[in-house]
Amino acid sequence: MRVSGIPQGAVWIVAYFNDKSYGPLSRNGGHGTIAYPVRGATTDLPAVPGMSEKLPGGARVIKAARSSGDYASPGYLPPCSGGRGNRYTVDLKAIDKAGKVLDEITNFDIGKY
Repeated sequence: MRVSGIPQGAVWIVAYFNDKSYGPLSRNGGHGTIAYPVRGATTDLPAVPGMSEKLPGGARVIKAARSSGDYASPGYLPPCSGGRGNRYTVDLKAIDKAGKVLDEITNFDIGKY
């Protein structure tokens, strides 16, 4: 995913992944919260593997998915609705080195599964 218009001073893009069709995982990073290092006003966020704490490109797990049982994940939980057409979104926040939110976008559609 390419993110542009990142404000000056941002050092992280924090992504909160959600399944809007499934209440327990529909907000606040229900499918996991990942921080990606900023590399300028436009930054490419690399794809991350599901069910793993080991992430590429300097990305970090901030908060694991809230899933449990067979779907418990130490990091990002990929779409898992079994093809029922669930709506997946991401909230993105540009964060400075002090942890202040400089800008954000919410409910950005990333697909249906």
